[in-house]
Amino acid sequence: MEADPMGSYRAAILGLSAVALSLAGCAVGPDYKRPTLPAAAHYTPVPLPPSTAASPGVAGAAQDFSAARDISAQWWILFQSPQLNALIERAYAANPTVEAAAAALRQAQENVYAQRGFFFPTVQASYSRQRTKISGNTSGNDPGVQGNGSDIVGGGSGSAAAGGTAPFTEPVTYNFHTAQLTVGFVPDVFGGNRRQVESLQAQADAARDELEATYITLASNVVAAAIQEALVRAQIAATQISIGTYQRSLEILREQFRLGYAMRIDVAAQEAALAQAQLLLPPLEKQLEQTRDLIRALVGNRPDQDVAATFDLACLHLPQELPLTLPSKLIEQRPDVRSAEAQVHAASALVGVAVANRLPQFSISGDLGGNASHFSQMFWSSGTFWDVIGNVSQTIFDGGTLRHRQRAAEQGLVQAAAQYRSVALTAFQNVADTLHALYADADALSAAVRAEQAAGVALNLTRAQQQAGYVNYLILLSAEQTYQQAAIMLVQAQANRLGDTAALFQALGGGWWNRTERPAQ
Repeated sequence: MEADPMGSYRAAILGLSAVALSLAGCAVGPDYKRPTLPAAAHYTPVPLPPSTAASPGVAGAAQDFSAARDISAQWWILFQSPQLNALIERAYAANPTVEAAAAALRQAQENVYAQRGFFFPTVQASYSRQRTKISGNTSGNDPGVQGNGSDIVGGGSGSAAAGGTAPFTEPVTYNFHTAQLTVGFVPDVFGGNRRQVESLQAQADAARDELEATYITLASNVVAAAIQEALVRAQIAATQISIGTYQRSLEILREQFRLGYAMRIDVAAQEAALAQAQLLLPPLEKQLEQTRDLIRALVGNRPDQDVAATFDLACLHLPQELPLTLPSKLIEQRPDVRSAEAQVHAASALVGVAVANRLPQFSISGDLGGNASHFSQMFWSSGTFWDVIGNVSQTIFDGGTLRHRQRAAEQGLVQAAAQYRSVALTAFQNVADTLHALYADADALSAAVRAEQAAGVALNLTRAQQQAGYVNYLILLSAEQTYQQAAIMLVQAQANRLGDTAALFQALGGGWWNRTERPAQ
């Protein structure tokens, strides 16, 4: 009975695979361990009070902090502005930075899937058809007898060559078909590929965290732009009121000067005050338009596509109950810290890859196929062929290349771990800075409210004295300037409290872990 070539081929492949798999053990290189961080119980050396100061008016409510409160994935709804909510949803759907971060995540995931393919054999099929003519002088290179009995060989004597009598062998022309199946397998004996997959998976985790950071940053930027627009509008309104007051005072003063009841120096002083107030308006109007440009860009609009939503301080409400994540939990929530940790994991796995590259490399390959002069005869018993090759190689000398690559990978791990600690410390600092700002700006708002109220009383009294003839217009002018400056400082303090609150939500991680579904892209 004729031996089964397929059975022999399979047996050889399985035998070499078993030998290679028996050599496979644990992956070389360090197993990942999270770098340690200094333990911290609070964000400040002295614990902060549980509540901020309260003030009357816009954004003046006291804010209470609690570690038991979690952060909503849609924390911006606490500002109670439907326009702001809609604007952020538009930004999530149309901003190109989100699209880019999502594509980066998908790319990283595909790289993981591609690397996992090296765990499996590669199977390739090929077919070729060859048309050949062999000269009679080299007829010993012909294929010979085929499975159907035909002999492809040059033969027969032709007429004598011109000028001679010696016989010659005629050339032969034939077709030849070859079909082949090639199987290759590189067993992961020392875990180099496992470490490579581990590294790529860590990079995909980092890309996922960076996508979350993109969402959080985008929402924070939209909120900040809305608050900035509200602030600038309030400053423009206060400046316009100031300009109107100066204009009315100037008209009255000019009339009194015409009648002889006022001095020219008083008129000149009022004209200078009006010009100075008018000088403040163009920069504010420019700032407003630039803020509107920013909002249009954040939601993915062209410069000529306006956004219908507008914002003022009265439409934004200050959240009164705020979370305060513990420092030990912050590193689990901040996307930038998580991304930095994933980079440490990736660098750790690359050390294993570098170690595995210095060890013996194994490979198995095999070919199975057939060839014949007729397509239908390729897989007759006379036309089949196969081979199995097992290979092991070890680099003996490479000028230190692999050794230095391992050392470079080890230093990359040291670098990534240091960067992780730096990012974590920066995260702690962000929260601490924001908390200090929340308390300080609450106190500043209280002072600004008192200053505005006092300046308003002083202005009313001064205006009454001026009308009664007890003070001149220069004193009234000074009182007006003081009040308008106090009014502008008040709206600035109100906007600061709103901005500090948004910054706290961002600094604490943005609540992405409470999202039930990813925003539409």
